[in-house]
Amino acid sequence: MSNELIISGAQDGCRIALLRDKTLVEFHQEEGASQFTVGDIYLGTVKKVVQGLNAAFIDVGYEKDAFLHYLDLGPQFSSLSKFTKLVREKKIFGKLEKFSLERDIDKHGKISQQLAKGQVIPVQIVKEPISTKGPRLSCELSLAGRYLVMVPFSNSVSVSKKITSSEERKRLQRLITSIKPENFGVIIRTVAEGVEVAELDKDLRTLVKNWEEGITRLPLAQPNEKIIGELDKASSLLRDLLNESFDSIQVDDKKVFDDVRNYIRNIAPEQEKIVKFYNGKVKIFEQFGVEKQIKSAFGQTVSLKGGGYLIIEHTEALHVIDVNSGNKSNREENQETTALSVNLEAARELARQLRLRDMGGIIVVDFIDMKKMDNKKLIYQTMKDAMADDKAKHTVLPLSKFGLMQITRERVRPQLNITTKEVCPTCNGTGKITASILISDLIEKNLDHLLVKQNEKYLVLALHPYLHAYFTTGIFSKRVKWFFKYKRWVTLIKDSSMALNEYKFLDKEGEEIQLTAQ
Repeated sequence: MSNELIISGAQDGCRIALLRDKTLVEFHQEEGASQFTVGDIYLGTVKKVVQGLNAAFIDVGYEKDAFLHYLDLGPQFSSLSKFTKLVREKKIFGKLEKFSLERDIDKHGKISQQLAKGQVIPVQIVKEPISTKGPRLSCELSLAGRYLVMVPFSNSVSVSKKITSSEERKRLQRLITSIKPENFGVIIRTVAEGVEVAELDKDLRTLVKNWEEGITRLPLAQPNEKIIGELDKASSLLRDLLNESFDSIQVDDKKVFDDVRNYIRNIAPEQEKIVKFYNGKVKIFEQFGVEKQIKSAFGQTVSLKGGGYLIIEHTEALHVIDVNSGNKSNREENQETTALSVNLEAARELARQLRLRDMGGIIVVDFIDMKKMDNKKLIYQTMKDAMADDKAKHTVLPLSKFGLMQITRERVRPQLNITTKEVCPTCNGTGKITASILISDLIEKNLDHLLVKQNEKYLVLALHPYLHAYFTTGIFSKRVKWFFKYKRWVTLIKDSSMALNEYKFLDKEGEEIQLTAQ
């Protein structure tokens, strides 16, 4: 299985495509001026404490105040609050080794016991602004690395549940416990399985360094200022996915290329050679077939290879997806076989669409009705298997008796919407075109100008098949009349790619003759 990362850079950000066996499975657009990325840590200001919600609204510089629930304060909030106050007052200098941790807060407590209006506190973005809502925040700070996630103000070491070997779990826990600094908790990621202690230690030291560099900004930081920033999208993708052994990483922007190569040199020097700078004449997304896949995958209707199709609708509350058999219904032996065949293909494509568009929240899928319970179970299992590689937290429920499947998927950033419809070149989006009765007059006016005033000896007129028929039908067609009038034969060729009111004149070399305004 081949894995390729295609990165197209621009002044206002970059576009990133992840291809698996040449098929687009993830697509990201990073705006140059984008803020509030998941993982960023800001110095927030408490604007309002709402006891009824047991939550507070925090100003982090976004147009709408961010939301912080009591449960998102984290058990170590008292330690974070005390540490922030001491650093801001310059009584300590950011080191956690000698810091005395406070007792965990009561998980059933009230927000008013911990926060007051005007208080400043470090907060981390856990959900980007979506629709009319501001960011969602947490005070349970964490810094993600390639193999580890570091949690300040904690001393616990936990291992990913996906690492099933008890021996490996004990090895990792023993190693990390022996090398981690005091007052830093660590979560060991799945990709750490089998990794040597030197690599784990390097990752941990990098995270501690990032934390200490961020804390040095804390004494002089202004409210709403970013203290610790997440990696850019390309680097964070590499951090999370590089273990899947990319075959190549193609980048068309020199600055992004240097950034990506330097990042890989730091985390996996042996894979630096897979980063390649693309400088071809054709745009990079065109060259690797990404642009076509984007246009075909992000429309309201998504075609399936077997003849069926999906219709994807988005409402404020949820996403609704309808599965249709299309022309597939004529091919199979019976209705049940047709339904199963289309539903299986739809389930696999739907899993790709959820990841590709980063759709989140509640998703309701209306599969084609099936009678057999075994077939329904097969669709459910296929959907679960297809979503196994999806890193977003998700839940898939079995088909209901109405043939509906409910899926919930973690939504931490806005859904990616790409306009796949283009402005009509004939009407330029107005919905109206030049009166068709005037087109023939305009063509004849330009023809007269070229043959009489410019004395062109040889002319070819390319135009829509309908116009071609209009000028060539009959014994005494328009074209024959032109011959008698100008004593020159005009060759007419059909071009179905042209709009109804579009045409062009070509010379004997086949070059288009530029027409001046008449």
